[in-house]
Amino acid sequence: MPPKTPALAQTREARLTRTLNAALQLQRQAHLAHPLPTLAERKADLLRLRRYILDHREAICDAISADYGHRSRHETLLMELMPVIADIQVTLKHLRSWMQPQKRAIDRKLFGLASNRVVPQPLGVVGVIVPWNFPINLSFLPLVAIFAAGNRALVKMSENSRHLARLLIETLPAYFAAEKLRVFDDTGGVGIAFSQLAFDHLLFTGSSGTGRAVMAAAARNLCPVTLELGGKSPAIVCPDFPLRTAAERILHVKCLNAGQVCTTVDHVYLPRASLPEFVRLAREIVPKRYASLASADYTSIVTTQAFDRLVSAMDEARERGATLIPLLKGPALDRKARKIAPHLLLEAPADCELMAREIFGPILPLIAYDDLDAAIARINAGARPLALYPFSHRRRTLEHIVTHVMSGGVSINDALLHVGQHDLPFGGVGESGMGHYHGREGFDNFSKLRPVFHQARVSSVSLLAPPYGPLVDRMLKLLLR
Repeated sequence: MPPKTPALAQTREARLTRTLNAALQLQRQAHLAHPLPTLAERKADLLRLRRYILDHREAICDAISADYGHRSRHETLLMELMPVIADIQVTLKHLRSWMQPQKRAIDRKLFGLASNRVVPQPLGVVGVIVPWNFPINLSFLPLVAIFAAGNRALVKMSENSRHLARLLIETLPAYFAAEKLRVFDDTGGVGIAFSQLAFDHLLFTGSSGTGRAVMAAAARNLCPVTLELGGKSPAIVCPDFPLRTAAERILHVKCLNAGQVCTTVDHVYLPRASLPEFVRLAREIVPKRYASLASADYTSIVTTQAFDRLVSAMDEARERGATLIPLLKGPALDRKARKIAPHLLLEAPADCELMAREIFGPILPLIAYDDLDAAIARINAGARPLALYPFSHRRRTLEHIVTHVMSGGVSINDALLHVGQHDLPFGGVGESGMGHYHGREGFDNFSKLRPVFHQARVSSVSLLAPPYGPLVDRMLKLLLR
C-alpha cells in the first residue's frame, strides 16, 4: 500500500475533527436541553452500566486478552469488572445524599436572615482518555462518577485496546444513546484531536509525559483536567515487620498484570540485613503462584515494543554491574508470547533505565538501607509517587514515613489496596497527577459545587450604601473589634 500523501492525511484529520466536534455538540445540546438529571435518571444510568458489564463479561475478558496477547481472565474479573460493580453499588447507596444542597454558615450580624448553600450541579460533557493496562476499570469507574454527577461522556480508548474498543463501539449503543455516551477507537491522531476538544472537564490516565501534552492541549480551551499519572511508587519494609508477610504481599502486587499497573510497587527499600532473606523468600513464593511462564494466570507484556523496552533495560542493568534474579524455573523470556518472568534487581546503578523511569513490568529492584531517614531522603529526591507502601507495626514509624513522604495515596502493610476502597479518593500529586475520583470525591470532581447566596426579604446590606455615615462606622467598629 503506498504511503499516505500530506493531502490525504489532512483530509482524514479534518474528517476526524468534524466527527469529534459533532459528537461533542450533540452531547452539549442534550445537556443544555436537560441540564439537571433526576436521581432516578442517574440511578438508571448506573444500573445500565452494571447490566452492560454483567451481560458482556466474557466478551470483555476475551477482548482484553486478545489485546494483550494473553491476559489472565481472573485478573480481568478481579481488577477490572469487580471494582466497577462494587463502586456502582456504593454510589447507588449514597447518591441521594451526595446530590443534596449543603447548608453553609452565614454572618448573621451583616446578612441577617439571608442564607448560604452549595448546590452540586452537572458540568456538562466530560472527556475520558483511557490507557490500555486496565481499560474497563479506567473507563467505567470514571463513568460511574461522571453519570452520578449527571454528566454525559465521550471516551477515547487506547491504540493498544483495539479488540475491546471494537466491542464497546458495537455493543454500548444498545445501552446508551450517543447523546449520553460515545466511545472512540484510536486509529491514529485521535488522541491529539480528542484532547483539543472544548470539554467541560477532561480526565486523562497515562504517563506523565503524555499528561503534560494533554494538559497543554486542554489549556487552550481553559478546560479543567484530572490527571492520573504514574511514577516510581516505593515500598519501605521496616525491621519490625515480618519479612515473609511483606514479601508475599509485595510480590503478589508486583506480579499482577505482569507489573503493568500504575500503582504497583516499583521498587522496595529493605534493611540491609534483610535483603538476602527477601531474595530467598521471593524464590520460594513466586513459583508456587506461577508454575512457569506458560501459566494461564500470568499475563503477557502488552506489545512487542514494550517487551523490547524491558528486555533492553534489563540488558543495560546487567552490563552496568547489576544482578537480575529470575523467579521462575525454565526460560526467563518468551518473545513469541511476550512474557517476562518476574525478576529481582540488585545493585543497579541509580541512573540506569530501570531505576530512573517507571518500570511497568515484572522487575522488582531491591534497595538496601541502613537508616530510614536516608531512604526517605532518597525517595524525596525524586518525583512524588502515585502510591507509598510502608510496612511496620510501629505507629510512630508509620506516622514518620507518611508525614515525611508525600504521595498520591498510601497502603500501610499491604500494596495497592487503597485504590480499591470506594470511600477513599484516588489521585496523584505533583508529577503523579492532580484531582481525585472514586466515591464522594468523584461525584464532587465532576460536579460544579455552586455557591448560592439567597438574600432575605429585608437586606441589612442596603444600609451600607453610600453616602456613608455614622451607621456604617458603627457597624464596621462592631465587625472589626
